[in-house]
Amino acid sequence: MNTILKKVALGLLMLVSVSACKEDYLETAPTDQVSTVDAFKTTKNAWAALNGIHRIMYSQIFSVQAQGGQSGNMMYMDIMGDDLVFPNVSNSWFRSEYQWINHRNPSSSIVFYNYTFYYVIIGNANMILANIDNAAGPEADKNAIKAQALTYRAWAYFQAVQLFGERFVAGAANAGLGIPLVLEPTTEATPRNTVAEIYAQVNADLDAALSLFGTYGRLNKSHFDADITRGIKARVALTQQDYATAAALSKQARAKFPLMSEADVLGGFNNYNNREWMWASHMVADQTNYFYSFFAYMSINYSSTAIRSTPKVMFSVLYDKISDTDVRKQLWDPTGTNTADFPLPASNFQRFKYHSKKFRVADVSLSIGDVPYMRAAEMYLIEAEALARQGKDLEAADVLYQLAVARDPEYTLSTNTGEALIEEIMTQRRIELWGEGFRFYDLKRTNSPLDRTGGNHSATFTNGVLEVPVNDIRWQFLIPQAEINNSNGVVVQNPQ
Repeated sequence: MNTILKKVALGLLMLVSVSACKEDYLETAPTDQVSTVDAFKTTKNAWAALNGIHRIMYSQIFSVQAQGGQSGNMMYMDIMGDDLVFPNVSNSWFRSEYQWINHRNPSSSIVFYNYTFYYVIIGNANMILANIDNAAGPEADKNAIKAQALTYRAWAYFQAVQLFGERFVAGAANAGLGIPLVLEPTTEATPRNTVAEIYAQVNADLDAALSLFGTYGRLNKSHFDADITRGIKARVALTQQDYATAAALSKQARAKFPLMSEADVLGGFNNYNNREWMWASHMVADQTNYFYSFFAYMSINYSSTAIRSTPKVMFSVLYDKISDTDVRKQLWDPTGTNTADFPLPASNFQRFKYHSKKFRVADVSLSIGDVPYMRAAEMYLIEAEALARQGKDLEAADVLYQLAVARDPEYTLSTNTGEALIEEIMTQRRIELWGEGFRFYDLKRTNSPLDRTGGNHSATFTNGVLEVPVNDIRWQFLIPQAEINNSNGVVVQNPQ
Protein backbone atom coordinates (compact mmCIF):
# COMPACT_ATOMS: atom_id res chain seq x y z
CA MET A 1 0.00 0.00 0.00
CA ASN A 2 1.09 3.53 -0.76
CA THR A 3 -1.62 4.96 1.48
CA ILE A 4 -0.24 6.91 4.45
CA LEU A 5 -2.46 6.65 7.50
CA LYS A 6 -2.08 9.76 9.60
CA LYS A 7 -4.44 8.61 12.32
CA VAL A 8 -6.41 5.40 12.73
CA ALA A 9 -8.57 4.98 15.80
CA LEU A 10 -11.69 2.83 16.09
CA GLY A 11 -11.31 2.12 12.45
CA LEU A 12 -12.17 5.78 11.73
CA LEU A 13 -9.78 7.18 9.17
CA MET A 14 -9.42 10.85 10.05
CA LEU A 15 -6.79 11.84 7.53
CA VAL A 16 -5.70 9.94 4.44
CA SER A 17 -3.15 11.03 1.88
CA VAL A 18 -3.74 9.27 -1.39
CA SER A 19 -0.73 9.33 -3.67
CA ALA A 20 -2.48 7.68 -6.61
CA CYS A 21 -5.05 10.48 -6.89
CA LYS A 22 -2.70 13.33 -5.92
CA GLU A 23 -5.43 14.52 -3.53
CA ASP A 24 -5.75 14.83 0.24
CA TYR A 25 -9.00 13.71 1.79
CA LEU A 26 -9.53 15.30 5.17
CA GLU A 27 -12.26 13.00 6.37
CA THR A 28 -13.54 15.48 8.94
CA ALA A 29 -14.38 17.70 5.96
CA PRO A 30 -14.83 15.13 3.22
CA THR A 31 -14.05 17.05 0.08
CA ASP A 32 -10.94 18.60 -1.38
CA GLN A 33 -12.94 21.75 -2.14
CA VAL A 34 -13.91 22.76 1.39
CA SER A 35 -11.60 23.62 4.27
CA THR A 36 -12.08 22.11 7.71
CA VAL A 37 -13.05 25.46 9.21
CA ASP A 38 -15.62 26.35 6.58
CA ALA A 39 -17.05 22.91 5.86
CA PHE A 40 -20.20 23.39 7.90
CA LYS A 41 -20.71 27.14 8.16
CA THR A 42 -23.53 27.04 5.62
CA THR A 43 -25.80 24.41 4.14
CA LYS A 44 -24.14 25.11 0.79
CA ASN A 45 -20.82 23.96 2.21
CA ALA A 46 -22.49 21.06 4.00
CA TRP A 47 -23.84 19.93 0.63
CA ALA A 48 -20.25 19.92 -0.60
CA ALA A 49 -19.25 17.77 2.37
CA LEU A 50 -22.05 15.32 1.55
CA ASN A 51 -20.90 15.25 -2.07
CA GLY A 52 -17.51 14.22 -0.73
CA ILE A 53 -19.12 11.01 0.54
CA HIS A 54 -20.75 10.44 -2.84
CA ARG A 55 -17.30 10.69 -4.41
CA ILE A 56 -15.74 8.30 -1.89
CA MET A 57 -18.16 5.70 -3.24
CA TYR A 58 -16.05 5.43 -6.40
CA SER A 59 -12.64 6.72 -5.29
CA GLN A 60 -9.44 4.78 -4.76
CA ILE A 61 -8.64 6.12 -1.29
CA PHE A 62 -6.34 3.30 -0.17
CA SER A 63 -4.13 3.05 -3.30
CA VAL A 64 -4.97 -0.62 -3.83
CA GLN A 65 -5.77 -1.09 -7.47
CA ALA A 66 -8.86 -3.28 -7.10
CA GLN A 67 -10.48 -1.13 -4.42
CA GLY A 68 -12.23 1.63 -6.32
CA GLY A 69 -14.71 2.54 -3.62
CA GLN A 70 -17.84 0.43 -3.19
CA SER A 71 -17.13 -1.55 -6.36
CA GLY A 72 -14.26 -3.25 -4.51
CA ASN A 73 -16.71 -4.72 -2.01
CA MET A 74 -19.07 -5.71 -4.83
CA MET A 75 -16.37 -7.73 -6.57
CA TYR A 76 -15.12 -9.35 -3.37
CA MET A 77 -18.64 -10.48 -2.49
CA ASP A 78 -19.22 -12.21 -5.82
CA ILE A 79 -15.71 -13.62 -6.17
CA MET A 80 -16.11 -15.31 -2.79
CA GLY A 81 -19.42 -16.84 -3.90
CA ASP A 82 -20.29 -19.64 -6.29
CA ASP A 83 -21.73 -17.92 -9.36
CA LEU A 84 -18.59 -16.13 -10.55
CA VAL A 85 -15.76 -18.33 -11.84
CA PHE A 86 -12.06 -17.83 -12.45
CA PRO A 87 -11.30 -19.70 -15.72
CA ASN A 88 -7.58 -19.61 -14.85
CA VAL A 89 -5.30 -17.94 -12.32
CA SER A 90 -2.88 -16.23 -14.68
CA ASN A 91 -3.87 -12.88 -13.15
CA SER A 92 -3.41 -12.47 -9.42
CA TRP A 93 -6.07 -9.85 -8.67
CA PHE A 94 -8.73 -11.38 -6.37
CA ARG A 95 -7.12 -14.83 -6.57
CA SER A 96 -6.63 -15.24 -2.82
CA GLU A 97 -10.14 -13.97 -2.17
CA TYR A 98 -11.50 -16.53 -4.65
CA GLN A 99 -9.58 -19.13 -2.67
CA TRP A 100 -11.02 -17.94 0.68
CA ILE A 101 -7.59 -17.04 2.08
CA ASN A 102 -7.23 -13.30 2.52
CA HIS A 103 -10.36 -12.50 4.50
CA ARG A 104 -8.96 -14.77 7.23
CA ASN A 105 -5.65 -12.94 7.28
CA PRO A 106 -5.84 -9.92 9.64
CA SER A 107 -3.02 -8.19 7.75
CA SER A 108 -4.57 -8.54 4.29
CA SER A 109 -5.88 -5.64 2.23
CA ILE A 110 -9.38 -7.11 1.90
CA VAL A 111 -10.06 -6.96 5.64
CA PHE A 112 -8.43 -3.53 5.97
CA TYR A 113 -10.46 -2.20 3.05
CA ASN A 114 -13.83 -3.69 3.99
CA TYR A 115 -13.42 -2.42 7.55
CA THR A 116 -11.86 0.99 6.99
CA PHE A 117 -13.76 2.00 3.85
CA TYR A 118 -17.05 1.81 5.70
CA TYR A 119 -15.64 3.65 8.71
CA VAL A 120 -14.44 6.44 6.40
CA ILE A 121 -18.07 6.85 5.34
CA ILE A 122 -19.29 6.57 8.94
CA GLY A 123 -16.74 9.18 10.05
CA ASN A 124 -17.82 11.59 7.34
CA ALA A 125 -21.48 11.06 8.19
CA ASN A 126 -20.78 11.65 11.87
CA MET A 127 -19.08 14.96 11.12
CA ILE A 128 -22.07 16.10 9.07
CA LEU A 129 -24.54 15.03 11.75
CA ALA A 130 -22.53 16.75 14.49
CA ASN A 131 -22.42 20.08 12.67
CA ILE A 132 -25.38 20.45 10.33
CA ASP A 133 -27.82 21.88 12.87
CA ASN A 134 -25.61 24.95 13.34
CA ALA A 135 -25.16 25.63 9.62
CA ALA A 136 -26.72 28.75 8.16
CA GLY A 137 -29.30 27.90 5.54
CA PRO A 138 -32.80 26.61 4.86
CA GLU A 139 -34.22 24.07 7.30
CA ALA A 140 -35.29 21.87 4.38
CA ASP A 141 -31.69 21.64 3.23
CA LYS A 142 -30.53 20.75 6.74
CA ASN A 143 -33.10 17.97 6.93
CA ALA A 144 -32.17 16.56 3.53
CA ILE A 145 -28.46 16.62 4.31
CA LYS A 146 -29.03 15.04 7.71
CA ALA A 147 -31.28 12.34 6.21
CA GLN A 148 -28.66 11.39 3.66
CA ALA A 149 -25.87 11.30 6.25
CA LEU A 150 -28.00 9.05 8.47
CA THR A 151 -28.68 6.77 5.50
CA TYR A 152 -24.99 6.56 4.65
CA ARG A 153 -24.09 5.73 8.26
CA ALA A 154 -26.76 3.05 8.47
CA TRP A 155 -25.81 1.52 5.13
CA ALA A 156 -22.10 1.45 5.99
CA TYR A 157 -22.72 -0.25 9.34
CA PHE A 158 -25.04 -2.76 7.66
CA GLN A 159 -22.48 -3.58 4.98
CA ALA A 160 -19.66 -4.08 7.48
CA VAL A 161 -21.44 -5.92 10.30
CA GLN A 162 -22.47 -8.68 7.91
CA LEU A 163 -18.80 -9.37 7.23
CA PHE A 164 -17.18 -8.97 10.64
CA GLY A 165 -20.04 -10.24 12.80
CA GLU A 166 -21.96 -13.48 12.86
CA ARG A 167 -25.15 -13.66 10.79
CA PHE A 168 -28.24 -12.14 12.35
CA VAL A 169 -30.79 -14.72 13.52
CA ALA A 170 -34.33 -13.55 14.20
CA GLY A 171 -35.46 -14.41 17.72
CA ALA A 172 -31.93 -15.03 18.96
CA ALA A 173 -29.92 -12.75 21.23
CA ASN A 174 -27.41 -11.89 18.47
CA ALA A 175 -25.01 -11.14 21.30
CA GLY A 176 -21.85 -11.95 19.36
CA LEU A 177 -19.46 -9.11 18.65
CA GLY A 178 -20.00 -7.04 15.54
CA ILE A 179 -18.01 -3.82 15.11
CA PRO A 180 -17.51 -0.66 17.20
CA LEU A 181 -20.54 1.61 17.20
CA VAL A 182 -19.26 5.17 16.81
CA LEU A 183 -21.94 7.84 16.57
CA GLU A 184 -19.98 11.08 16.93
CA PRO A 185 -16.58 12.44 15.86
CA THR A 186 -14.02 11.02 18.27
CA THR A 187 -10.59 9.47 18.41
CA GLU A 188 -11.27 7.47 21.56
CA ALA A 189 -10.83 3.72 21.15
CA THR A 190 -14.22 2.04 21.27
CA PRO A 191 -14.83 -1.67 21.88
CA ARG A 192 -16.94 -3.75 19.53
CA ASN A 193 -20.70 -3.70 20.01
CA THR A 194 -22.94 -6.70 19.60
CA VAL A 195 -24.57 -7.62 16.32
CA ALA A 196 -27.95 -6.83 17.88
CA GLU A 197 -26.81 -3.35 18.89
CA ILE A 198 -25.49 -2.58 15.41
CA TYR A 199 -28.75 -3.61 13.73
CA ALA A 200 -30.75 -1.58 16.25
CA GLN A 201 -28.75 1.52 15.37
CA VAL A 202 -28.99 0.85 11.63
CA ASN A 203 -32.77 0.74 11.86
CA ALA A 204 -32.90 3.80 14.11
CA ASP A 205 -30.83 5.79 11.61
CA LEU A 206 -32.94 4.70 8.66
CA ASP A 207 -36.18 5.52 10.47
CA ALA A 208 -34.81 8.94 11.43
CA ALA A 209 -33.79 9.57 7.84
CA LEU A 210 -37.24 8.67 6.55
CA SER A 211 -38.80 11.14 8.99
CA LEU A 212 -36.54 13.94 7.68
CA PHE A 213 -36.73 13.59 3.90
CA GLY A 214 -40.21 15.03 3.53
CA THR A 215 -40.75 15.97 -0.12
CA TYR A 216 -37.04 16.26 -0.91
CA GLY A 217 -36.24 15.58 -4.56
CA ARG A 218 -32.65 14.50 -5.10
CA LEU A 219 -30.35 16.01 -7.72
CA ASN A 220 -29.32 12.71 -9.30
CA LYS A 221 -29.07 8.99 -8.65
CA SER A 222 -25.87 9.24 -6.65
CA HIS A 223 -27.89 10.93 -3.89
CA PHE A 224 -30.39 9.39 -1.48
CA ASP A 225 -34.07 10.13 -1.10
CA ALA A 226 -36.83 8.38 0.80
CA ASP A 227 -37.19 5.65 -1.84
CA ILE A 228 -33.54 4.63 -1.64
CA THR A 229 -33.61 4.68 2.15
CA ARG A 230 -36.67 2.42 2.03
CA GLY A 231 -34.80 0.12 -0.32
CA ILE A 232 -31.85 -0.10 2.09
CA LYS A 233 -34.20 -0.72 5.01
CA ALA A 234 -35.86 -3.50 2.97
CA ARG A 235 -32.43 -5.12 2.59
CA VAL A 236 -31.84 -4.84 6.32
CA ALA A 237 -35.25 -6.30 7.13
CA LEU A 238 -34.68 -9.23 4.77
CA THR A 239 -31.34 -9.94 6.45
CA GLN A 240 -33.03 -9.82 9.86
CA GLN A 241 -35.78 -12.17 8.63
CA ASP A 242 -38.35 -9.42 9.22
CA TYR A 243 -40.18 -10.45 6.09
CA ALA A 244 -43.32 -8.35 6.49
CA THR A 245 -41.26 -5.15 6.65
CA ALA A 246 -39.01 -6.26 3.79
CA ALA A 247 -41.98 -6.97 1.52
CA ALA A 248 -43.77 -3.70 2.28
CA LEU A 249 -40.75 -1.41 1.94
CA SER A 250 -39.33 -3.00 -1.20
CA LYS A 251 -42.69 -2.55 -2.93
CA GLN A 252 -42.80 1.11 -1.89
CA ALA A 253 -39.18 1.73 -2.87
CA ARG A 254 -39.53 0.49 -6.46
CA ALA A 255 -42.84 2.17 -7.26
CA LYS A 256 -41.30 4.98 -9.35
CA PHE A 257 -38.79 2.77 -11.17
CA PRO A 258 -40.13 0.63 -14.05
CA LEU A 259 -38.17 -2.44 -15.09
CA MET A 260 -35.72 -1.96 -17.92
CA SER A 261 -36.39 -3.09 -21.48
CA GLU A 262 -34.81 -6.18 -23.03
CA ALA A 263 -32.58 -3.86 -25.07
CA ASP A 264 -31.34 -2.25 -21.88
CA VAL A 265 -30.61 -5.65 -20.35
CA LEU A 266 -28.18 -6.17 -23.20
CA GLY A 267 -26.92 -2.57 -23.13
CA GLY A 268 -23.77 -3.04 -21.05
CA PHE A 269 -24.92 -2.03 -17.54
CA ASN A 270 -22.93 1.19 -17.77
CA ASN A 271 -25.47 4.01 -17.76
CA TYR A 272 -27.19 5.27 -14.62
CA ASN A 273 -29.91 6.89 -16.74
CA ASN A 274 -31.35 3.40 -17.14
CA ARG A 275 -34.90 3.80 -15.85
CA GLU A 276 -34.61 0.80 -13.53
CA TRP A 277 -31.49 1.98 -11.72
CA MET A 278 -32.37 3.48 -8.36
CA TRP A 279 -28.99 4.33 -6.84
CA ALA A 280 -25.65 4.47 -8.67
CA SER A 281 -22.38 6.32 -9.12
CA HIS A 282 -21.95 8.27 -12.33
CA MET A 283 -18.53 8.47 -13.97
CA VAL A 284 -17.40 11.15 -16.40
CA ALA A 285 -14.29 11.37 -18.55
CA ASP A 286 -12.42 13.83 -16.32
CA GLN A 287 -12.87 11.41 -13.40
CA THR A 288 -11.36 8.44 -15.22
CA ASN A 289 -10.57 5.79 -12.65
CA TYR A 290 -8.28 3.64 -14.81
CA PHE A 291 -7.42 0.26 -13.34
CA TYR A 292 -9.35 0.60 -10.10
CA SER A 293 -12.62 0.86 -12.00
CA PHE A 294 -15.27 -1.82 -11.60
CA PHE A 295 -15.19 -2.11 -15.38
CA ALA A 296 -11.44 -2.79 -15.38
CA TYR A 297 -12.27 -6.17 -13.84
CA MET A 298 -15.85 -7.00 -14.75
CA SER A 299 -16.34 -5.73 -18.31
CA ILE A 300 -15.68 -7.73 -21.46
CA ASN A 301 -14.00 -5.02 -23.48
CA TYR A 302 -11.70 -2.76 -21.44
CA SER A 303 -8.04 -3.57 -22.06
CA SER A 304 -6.79 -4.39 -18.58
CA THR A 305 -4.62 -7.41 -17.82
CA ALA A 306 -7.36 -8.84 -15.60
CA ILE A 307 -9.87 -8.79 -18.44
CA ARG A 308 -7.51 -9.84 -21.22
CA SER A 309 -6.12 -12.84 -19.32
CA THR A 310 -8.61 -13.80 -16.61
CA PRO A 311 -12.11 -12.55 -17.40
CA LYS A 312 -14.78 -13.46 -14.85
CA VAL A 313 -17.22 -16.02 -16.21
CA MET A 314 -20.51 -17.53 -15.01
CA PHE A 315 -20.95 -20.75 -13.03
CA SER A 316 -22.14 -23.28 -15.60
CA VAL A 317 -24.61 -24.79 -13.13
CA LEU A 318 -26.38 -21.44 -12.84
CA TYR A 319 -26.27 -20.80 -16.59
CA ASP A 320 -28.05 -24.09 -17.21
CA LYS A 321 -30.94 -22.87 -15.07
CA ILE A 322 -31.67 -19.94 -17.41
CA SER A 323 -34.52 -20.50 -19.86
CA ASP A 324 -33.57 -20.38 -23.54
CA THR A 325 -36.16 -17.64 -24.11
CA ASP A 326 -34.80 -15.46 -21.31
CA VAL A 327 -33.02 -12.37 -22.67
CA ARG A 328 -30.44 -12.68 -19.89
CA LYS A 329 -29.14 -15.91 -21.37
CA GLN A 330 -27.65 -13.80 -24.15
CA LEU A 331 -25.27 -12.20 -21.64
CA TRP A 332 -23.07 -15.31 -21.42
CA ASP A 333 -21.45 -17.45 -24.11
CA PRO A 334 -21.48 -21.13 -23.06
CA THR A 335 -19.29 -22.14 -26.02
CA GLY A 336 -16.43 -19.69 -25.66
CA THR A 337 -16.35 -19.46 -29.45
CA ASN A 338 -19.18 -17.03 -30.27
CA THR A 339 -17.17 -14.24 -31.89
CA ALA A 340 -20.21 -12.66 -33.55
CA ASP A 341 -22.14 -11.88 -30.36
CA PHE A 342 -19.14 -11.66 -28.04
CA PRO A 343 -16.55 -9.58 -29.95
CA LEU A 344 -13.29 -8.86 -28.16
CA PRO A 345 -11.23 -5.72 -28.85
CA ALA A 346 -7.99 -7.49 -29.78
CA SER A 347 -6.41 -10.87 -30.38
CA ASN A 348 -4.66 -10.87 -27.00
CA PHE A 349 -8.00 -11.12 -25.16
CA GLN A 350 -8.59 -14.71 -24.10
CA ARG A 351 -11.96 -16.43 -24.52
CA PHE A 352 -13.52 -18.94 -22.17
CA LYS A 353 -16.76 -20.84 -21.89
CA TYR A 354 -19.50 -18.86 -20.12
CA HIS A 355 -17.76 -15.60 -20.94
CA SER A 356 -19.79 -12.60 -19.76
CA LYS A 357 -20.76 -9.46 -21.65
CA LYS A 358 -23.12 -8.14 -18.99
CA PHE A 359 -20.77 -5.23 -18.26
CA ARG A 360 -19.23 -3.24 -21.13
CA VAL A 361 -17.46 0.09 -21.38
CA ALA A 362 -18.82 2.45 -24.01
CA ASP A 363 -15.29 3.54 -25.00
CA VAL A 364 -12.67 0.78 -24.95
CA SER A 365 -9.94 3.34 -24.30
CA LEU A 366 -11.54 4.36 -20.99
CA SER A 367 -12.47 2.25 -17.97
CA ILE A 368 -15.50 4.43 -17.35
CA GLY A 369 -18.92 3.01 -16.61
CA ASP A 370 -21.62 3.92 -14.13
CA VAL A 371 -21.86 1.50 -11.21
CA PRO A 372 -25.29 0.24 -10.03
CA TYR A 373 -25.88 -0.09 -6.29
CA MET A 374 -29.65 -0.64 -6.31
CA ARG A 375 -32.13 -1.55 -9.03
CA ALA A 376 -35.89 -2.06 -9.13
CA ALA A 377 -35.35 -5.72 -10.02
CA GLU A 378 -33.73 -6.28 -6.63
CA MET A 379 -36.78 -4.79 -4.93
CA TYR A 380 -39.09 -7.21 -6.79
CA LEU A 381 -36.86 -10.07 -5.68
CA ILE A 382 -36.82 -8.90 -2.06
CA GLU A 383 -40.60 -8.63 -2.05
CA ALA A 384 -41.08 -12.03 -3.67
CA GLU A 385 -38.64 -13.74 -1.31
CA ALA A 386 -40.09 -12.05 1.77
CA LEU A 387 -43.63 -13.05 0.80
CA ALA A 388 -42.60 -16.63 0.07
CA ARG A 389 -40.79 -16.95 3.39
CA GLN A 390 -44.04 -15.86 5.09
CA GLY A 391 -45.89 -18.66 3.31
CA LYS A 392 -47.73 -16.23 1.01
CA ASP A 393 -47.03 -18.32 -2.07
CA LEU A 394 -49.64 -16.88 -4.43
CA GLU A 395 -48.61 -13.30 -3.72
CA ALA A 396 -44.91 -14.20 -4.01
CA ALA A 397 -45.45 -15.98 -7.33
CA ASP A 398 -47.30 -12.95 -8.70
CA VAL A 399 -44.48 -10.55 -7.78
CA LEU A 400 -41.88 -12.92 -9.21
CA TYR A 401 -43.91 -13.16 -12.41
CA GLN A 402 -43.76 -9.40 -12.93
CA LEU A 403 -39.97 -9.50 -13.01
CA ALA A 404 -39.47 -12.84 -14.74
CA VAL A 405 -41.85 -12.17 -17.63
CA ALA A 406 -40.06 -8.88 -18.30
CA ARG A 407 -36.89 -10.92 -18.88
CA ASP A 408 -38.52 -13.96 -20.50
CA PRO A 409 -41.77 -13.41 -22.47
CA GLU A 410 -42.40 -17.18 -22.36
CA TYR A 411 -42.28 -17.32 -18.57
CA THR A 412 -45.49 -18.59 -16.98
CA LEU A 413 -46.80 -17.92 -13.49
CA SER A 414 -45.06 -20.27 -11.08
CA THR A 415 -47.08 -23.02 -9.45
CA ASN A 416 -44.29 -23.83 -7.01
CA THR A 417 -44.97 -23.56 -3.31
CA GLY A 418 -42.93 -23.61 -0.12
CA GLU A 419 -39.24 -24.36 -0.45
CA ALA A 420 -39.53 -24.99 -4.19
CA LEU A 421 -40.86 -21.45 -4.73
CA ILE A 422 -38.17 -19.96 -2.51
CA GLU A 423 -35.55 -21.85 -4.52
CA GLU A 424 -37.01 -20.51 -7.78
CA ILE A 425 -36.92 -16.95 -6.43
CA MET A 426 -33.34 -17.35 -5.24
CA THR A 427 -32.32 -18.72 -8.66
CA GLN A 428 -33.89 -15.69 -10.32
CA ARG A 429 -32.01 -13.49 -7.86
CA ARG A 430 -28.70 -15.16 -8.70
CA ILE A 431 -29.24 -14.69 -12.43
CA GLU A 432 -30.52 -11.13 -12.22
CA LEU A 433 -27.92 -9.76 -9.80
CA TRP A 434 -24.90 -11.66 -11.11
CA GLY A 435 -21.76 -9.57 -10.72
CA GLU A 436 -23.46 -6.82 -8.69
CA GLY A 437 -22.05 -7.77 -5.31
CA PHE A 438 -24.73 -9.76 -3.50
CA ARG A 439 -23.76 -13.43 -3.48
CA PHE A 440 -21.58 -13.77 -0.36
CA TYR A 441 -24.06 -11.67 1.60
CA ASP A 442 -26.95 -13.82 0.35
CA LEU A 443 -25.27 -17.09 1.24
CA LYS A 444 -24.45 -15.86 4.73
CA ARG A 445 -27.84 -14.30 5.50
CA THR A 446 -29.73 -17.43 4.34
CA ASN A 447 -27.34 -19.73 6.20
CA SER A 448 -26.55 -21.53 2.94
CA PRO A 449 -23.31 -23.42 2.24
CA LEU A 450 -20.89 -22.44 -0.47
CA ASP A 451 -21.21 -25.09 -3.19
CA ARG A 452 -19.04 -24.69 -6.27
CA THR A 453 -19.24 -28.35 -7.27
CA GLY A 454 -20.66 -29.88 -10.43
CA GLY A 455 -19.65 -27.15 -12.87
CA ASN A 456 -16.75 -25.15 -14.22
CA HIS A 457 -15.00 -24.22 -10.96
CA SER A 458 -11.55 -25.83 -10.83
CA ALA A 459 -10.33 -27.41 -7.61
CA THR A 460 -6.87 -26.24 -8.61
CA PHE A 461 -7.84 -22.62 -9.21
CA THR A 462 -9.96 -22.47 -6.03
CA ASN A 463 -7.12 -24.04 -4.00
CA GLY A 464 -9.54 -26.82 -3.16
CA VAL A 465 -12.25 -24.51 -1.79
CA LEU A 466 -15.28 -25.88 -3.60
CA GLU A 467 -17.49 -26.22 -0.53
CA VAL A 468 -17.78 -24.34 2.76
CA PRO A 469 -20.45 -25.57 5.19
CA VAL A 470 -22.77 -23.28 7.12
CA ASN A 471 -21.50 -22.09 10.50
CA ASP A 472 -17.90 -22.57 9.36
CA ILE A 473 -15.62 -20.06 11.06
CA ARG A 474 -14.57 -18.77 7.63
CA TRP A 475 -17.91 -17.01 7.10
CA GLN A 476 -16.65 -14.30 9.47
CA PHE A 477 -13.97 -11.83 8.34
CA LEU A 478 -11.12 -11.16 10.73
CA ILE A 479 -10.70 -7.66 12.18
CA PRO A 480 -7.70 -5.80 10.68
CA GLN A 481 -4.62 -6.21 12.84
CA ALA A 482 -3.95 -2.46 12.47
CA GLU A 483 -7.25 -1.77 14.24
CA ILE A 484 -6.38 -4.04 17.14
CA ASN A 485 -2.91 -2.52 17.43
CA ASN A 486 -4.06 1.09 17.17
CA SER A 487 -6.78 0.58 19.77
CA ASN A 488 -4.27 -1.07 22.14
CA GLY A 489 -6.42 -4.16 22.26
CA VAL A 490 -9.70 -2.38 23.05
CA VAL A 491 -10.98 -3.84 19.79
CA VAL A 492 -10.59 -7.63 20.00
CA GLN A 493 -10.13 -10.17 17.24
CA ASN A 494 -12.66 -12.70 15.94
CA PRO A 495 -11.98 -16.41 16.58
CA GLN A 496 -9.16 -17.70 14.39
